[in-house]
Amino acid sequence: MNGLHMEKIDLNDKIETAEVEDFLREFYLKYEKDVDYTLIIRDNKRIIATASKAGNVLKCFAVRDEFRGEGITATLLNALMDKLFEEGLYHSFIFTKPENIEIFTSLNYKVLYGVEKVVLLENGIYDINSYLDKLIKKYDIDINKPKSSIVMNCNPFTEGHKYLIEEASKYSEQVLVFIVEENKSLFPFSVRYDLVKRGTEHLNNVKIIPGGEYIISSATFPSYFLKKEDDKLNIYTNLDAGIFGKYFCSKLNIDKRFVGEEPYCKVTDSYNNALSYQLNKFDVSLFKIPRKIYEKEPISASMVRNLIKQDKLDKVKSMVPEITWNFLNSEKGKEIVEIIKSN
Repeated sequence: MNGLHMEKIDLNDKIETAEVEDFLREFYLKYEKDVDYTLIIRDNKRIIATASKAGNVLKCFAVRDEFRGEGITATLLNALMDKLFEEGLYHSFIFTKPENIEIFTSLNYKVLYGVEKVVLLENGIYDINSYLDKLIKKYDIDINKPKSSIVMNCNPFTEGHKYLIEEASKYSEQVLVFIVEENKSLFPFSVRYDLVKRGTEHLNNVKIIPGGEYIISSATFPSYFLKKEDDKLNIYTNLDAGIFGKYFCSKLNIDKRFVGEEPYCKVTDSYNNALSYQLNKFDVSLFKIPRKIYEKEPISASMVRNLIKQDKLDKVKSMVPEITWNFLNSEKGKEIVEIIKSN
């Protein structure tokens, strides 16, 4: 590091961030909008290396060719780890290209899953296997019996979600319903989880489980929360689907996953297609269930939010379970309704 010095980028400074963007572009990398901390290393005035983080996801690593092999990646990684520890985060992920695997495995990161062009690694006080072991114990999951699974966001919980769970429960001895835990939806995770849990109490063979970091999270599937199509969508959908198949299905003895047909959202539809491809590798069947219909239209959470925005609550009442309707009319629910209307 002789003659080199490290700097923290001011993310509010457009000139500084533009300089990082230009540098990353040389490596065919994009400076992603969810970044909350960026470091650079300069040789005099020139940027020769950079790395960033978004929460506990480390990304945007780049080092000029002539400076590789000098421990610069390790220096950046250690500095980012210090920042994570400062924030009380003791488990992290790294997105990188397949050709960089050896660099990060030599720095104690383990490969979680890889698809074309991207590998996800992790490091910390736990890993996905220990996480699943705790999940099995906490939710009393019988791993000796084959079971079905559903992954839902439920923003908010609708009659369509309820119908899909009920259909899966008819054909399964046990159904594990994972609720996306990432708090990037209008309805907070605690609310979504509670509505689904209370709204399915009549189904004795259904368990409602938080999705955690390994299911549709900022680490495994950031594009889900952007709701747009881009060149990374296929990568992220296959990454998340592959992790679910390799670890969740294998460890929890899941042999079926149920999804609703997706007529509206292309991101979700792409995810369902990736699921079909990835789950097949692990002998897991994917079942697409036709959506529950209201007034000739498939029910969806986005439709419900749109009706709330239009102040058509009479129609909303017919599209959500009683538990959701009661919440929407509670003090906390009314606050969310007003936020939806104002957006």
